Amino acid sequence: MGRPRKGLPDMPDHSSSHSGALARPRSLFSFSTLGTLFRGRVPGQVVMQYSDQCNASCAQCGMRISNKYPRTKMEKDHAKKLIDAMAEKGVQALSFTGGEPLLHLGEIAELSRHAAEAGIRFIRTGTNGYIFKGADQPGFKDKISRYAETLANTPINTFWVSVDSAKPEMHERNRGLPGVIAGIEQALPIFHDMGVFPSANLGINRYTGGDGTEALRAGTGEDFDNQEFYELARRAFRKFYSFVHGLGFTIVNACYPMSLDSEEAEAQAIYAATSEDDFISFTPEEKIYLFKALFNTIPEFRAKMRIFSPRSSLLALIRQYEGNPEAGYACRGGIDFFFIDSKDNNTYPCGYRGSENLGSFADIDLGKIDAKAHCRECDWECFRDPSELIGPIQDILRRPYRIATRFITDWAMTRIWYEDLKYYRACEFFNGRTPPNLRKLDRFSRGFINGSGWRAACRAMGGDFSKELCSS
Repeated sequence: MGRPRKGLPDMPDHSSSHSGALARPRSLFSFSTLGTLFRGRVPGQVVMQYSDQCNASCAQCGMRISNKYPRTKMEKDHAKKLIDAMAEKGVQALSFTGGEPLLHLGEIAELSRHAAEAGIRFIRTGTNGYIFKGADQPGFKDKISRYAETLANTPINTFWVSVDSAKPEMHERNRGLPGVIAGIEQALPIFHDMGVFPSANLGINRYTGGDGTEALRAGTGEDFDNQEFYELARRAFRKFYSFVHGLGFTIVNACYPMSLDSEEAEAQAIYAATSEDDFISFTPEEKIYLFKALFNTIPEFRAKMRIFSPRSSLLALIRQYEGNPEAGYACRGGIDFFFIDSKDNNTYPCGYRGSENLGSFADIDLGKIDAKAHCRECDWECFRDPSELIGPIQDILRRPYRIATRFITDWAMTRIWYEDLKYYRACEFFNGRTPPNLRKLDRFSRGFINGSGWRAACRAMGGDFSKELCSS
């Protein structure tokens, strides 16, 4: 503690008194949480875009460094006022996103402490990975130690690192960050020693498994080969999970493709982490088999890493793309979950619904918002995944007859949702300040693979490509 932090942006020294307890949130299912659910609401979540400044060249993001437009950053004191308003309104989860958050790490660290002291329990941020450049340069480990120490002395309990591909050259070429994979591999043990267990964050793209023959392409239009595409996606996800596990990650998440055409992006999305580039653009038919491949790959790796992606949410997406638009639970964006933009500091239902400016978060009366969720406009997992997981719990508490009917008529989805909940508990709700309990994960995974979970998955997936599951 107290070492000079040379060469790091905006990183003041702090005492160690903030590590430990503040970084370990209480149980998700507290009495106050259950009371909120019983009243028809969900513990609030806010994604705060602190800045749209970035130093990477990612094809999948409109904030890449090559896009020339006036960049913005919130004023720190204004962000504190917004955080105070969040806490007063019962928000329990806050994500600091960008741009590149670590360009302002000192301010993010200060704001995270402010949030925890105000009562917000789950605090997240992440990086495009630029800090991991220069692994072959003198002083690299000292530099990483200072970053890790700064994060360890905050209440941030999830710290993600973006990884685009199982092929290092593909990832580094896309991001314009040469050498970062070698740096990540050297840095993770340092972070772990300081009690920070970063999460690998995949934005699903055509090069998840690599480029060339590994790219996710299997014809277009009438020439589209769904079987070939599915098998390519299966190999890609297997390669990716194996790759990040080999690097030393203990948590991994997958962001569903955030692709919009130029008209959609201009008319709707307020959050510029979108693109019409082929890198992340998939047709609706491709998405069916992309999501099926991910759904079927996750169980193979649940014993090795904490995999955040809930299979019940993937199954709902699959059913929607197969022709059931009302499958699953609607997203609670704009009801309990919100996005705050760095350009105008205003609040939106999410990063997608940019035409619905709700004004300052401090002025929003949550009690006047209709608590019934209805939105299924996008695939973005940030709000739809928790909505899918929490929906049945709300029904159990408030509409037991409705959920009983669902459990009986759609037992396959029920089993997969319940399996997700058990897995989340085994993962301690993905607290990135503790190592994984591999004993719990191993017991869970064996129970799914060898037990009735496979049969439930077979029934839920229907005929297409379920033989792979049912033959196990």
